[in-house]
Amino acid sequence: MTPDTVWLARGRHAPGSAEDVLRRSLQQRKDSQAIDDFLELPEDDTAPAERVFEARWRAGDDVTVRARLSVKPGPDDGDGQQEWMLVAEAEQPWNHAWPSPAGLFWPQEPDTAWDQDAATHLIPREINPLPQDDKETRRLLRNTVRGGWHIHVVVHEAMTTDDRGRTPVARWLPPGLRHRVVEHHAAPQQLRGLNWALRDSGVQVPRGGAVVLPGVPAPEGYDAQDFSVRAVFLDGSEPADLVDAVTRFAALPRPLPDGAEDALTALRENWHLLTLEEELERQRGLVAMYAEALEAMTKSRDLYREAAESAHEALAAYQESAEAAPARPQASGPPGPSPLQQLTRTFERFKVKRPATAAGDEETAGRHVTSEQ
Repeated sequence: MTPDTVWLARGRHAPGSAEDVLRRSLQQRKDSQAIDDFLELPEDDTAPAERVFEARWRAGDDVTVRARLSVKPGPDDGDGQQEWMLVAEAEQPWNHAWPSPAGLFWPQEPDTAWDQDAATHLIPREINPLPQDDKETRRLLRNTVRGGWHIHVVVHEAMTTDDRGRTPVARWLPPGLRHRVVEHHAAPQQLRGLNWALRDSGVQVPRGGAVVLPGVPAPEGYDAQDFSVRAVFLDGSEPADLVDAVTRFAALPRPLPDGAEDALTALRENWHLLTLEEELERQRGLVAMYAEALEAMTKSRDLYREAAESAHEALAAYQESAEAAPARPQASGPPGPSPLQQLTRTFERFKVKRPATAAGDEETAGRHVTSEQ
């Protein structure tokens, strides 16, 4: 499941150098103190053809946020587009009132070309009209619910709207949700074909209303009635019911989107942008780990030395017993353990009490015993 401390986004950058755009934007954010610092990882520390940027900042009541954005060529060879993936994690559960991590990495000018849904090439924070063909609409909506990276909202326009009715719902959403919501609009005559296209999703759009699509798989606790809005007034006023539905949907527990698990692991385990205090703590941890390993190796060496000495003593006793055996009279009663049995038992006791060690240590012990012999 997606941890409640994590913020995720994925998108596509139009043809052009996304790395240069990120470098300029992050430097501007650092100069304006919107972020504390950023780092571009060397190519040796990343996958081939991938560029990785790290940034950290403080949100809310001095909550540290660490974020990692990777950029790589898109799946369509030769088109020049690049796909990016952004994972951010805070020290506390994420608050959507905090700034959007995507808005801190990428520039916010209206002519930027980074904010595209990777699956559909649609633009979050804008109104995206549905295709006129019903089959194309069905194919589009089927692709939108896969992957789980964006929240998709479908709005039916009960009548043709003017410019006031062309205001995206993202305008009223909290900052942390504006880059995660893709808004689709159906024309007045498209309601029947729209609901036909949505029948596999188990949801329907009311006339003049809206619905938040569940995605595949649907989040735990999703009920179509709870995330359906009966009426959306496209007159420029705030669609409070729709904003509430989107906000409640974003709070539902959901599985990690496709590909996000590896990105989250990289953020947590391969973080490079450390403060001086964090670097010192890291070095202390390494020293403690090496000290424990050295202590374990010392104990293992002592056990092997003890075993070798015991084996040497048992072998010497066996040799002495074998030399004196012809002159020793037969004794009545059950025979005691032979020196060979004593030697075997010595090794068995060592086998029980010695700790589990690497194969290389066992070879060392064998050479030690041989040399003692």
